[in-house]
Amino acid sequence: MKEYNNLVKDIKNKNFLPIYFLEGEEPFYIDKISTLLEENVLSEEEKAFNQTIIYGTETDLDSIFSLAKQFPMGAERQLIIVKEAKGLNFDKSESFENYIKNPQSSTILVINYKYKALDKRKSLTKQLNQRGYIFSSDKLYDNQVPAWIGSLCQSSGLEIDEKSKALLAEFLGSDLSRIDNEVQKLKLILRDSKKITPEIIEKNIGISKEYNNFELRKAIVEKNAAQAYKIIDYFEKNPKANPIVITFGTMISFFSNLLIVHSLPVKTPQNIAKELKINPFFANEYITAIKNYPLKKTTLCISYLRDADMKSKGVQVSSQATTKDILMELIYKILH
Repeated sequence: MKEYNNLVKDIKNKNFLPIYFLEGEEPFYIDKISTLLEENVLSEEEKAFNQTIIYGTETDLDSIFSLAKQFPMGAERQLIIVKEAKGLNFDKSESFENYIKNPQSSTILVINYKYKALDKRKSLTKQLNQRGYIFSSDKLYDNQVPAWIGSLCQSSGLEIDEKSKALLAEFLGSDLSRIDNEVQKLKLILRDSKKITPEIIEKNIGISKEYNNFELRKAIVEKNAAQAYKIIDYFEKNPKANPIVITFGTMISFFSNLLIVHSLPVKTPQNIAKELKINPFFANEYITAIKNYPLKKTTLCISYLRDADMKSKGVQVSSQATTKDILMELIYKILH
């Protein structure tokens, strides 16, 4: 995020590079940088003759670099943005390598290479890196998302506690664009107040702070049957907000990780977080879980979950069985 913030600062200060090669599996930063350049390089009057947006599916590399070598009309610069460029073979492009060595100083060329990355062994990639023309946007691991939410809130002038970060990460997953949209929505709602809490999230994003997969997992870990059944009852009444497939995915992931924890020679929260690549906030759950779910029981729980998942898809189940019936039976087996 530091590299991104520095790049944003330079763009806003009109310190432009001749080439921005934006690559990687995470589209959030690629979209943000591309949009920021579109907003800052040219005035609205200059855009008519000096801004060109083309798509990789509708052009070829020679045409792109031929266009990039042209001069602007009545402006200091021209801006060329290439979108959906992942189908173009930049790795083997002689015209691209030649252009990197001597880019047109009055052209700003922006290449959106989403979901792909250049071959790091190629001299072309090394040249881009040496000149600072390449920005790699890697997908975050699930355990990195809460910290990213914290950084996003801080840069947005907001405060957020650990539980709220975990709750947002649990509900929104690793879709950074969606998280950013929700955080900016909360910023508008909060106005003078700067603190994001579970109550604020529940009220404005539609996540129940008491009835979600995060709390269901906690109830199961602690063998709190009454709370687990309450949550399932809530899920049944709010199926769109709590799809069963996500519930099963969350629980299967947890018990699969618990198998790994059972095999660890060192079972400290720090080591568990490191080995599972999870937020340390969740590591203590596994400390409690290994006491309540021995290795044999953990294996059985995974079997119960896979069986329930099949039943939810209509396999080997009575036609009268509801989602609630399947979940209730599953929780009973896990907790007993």
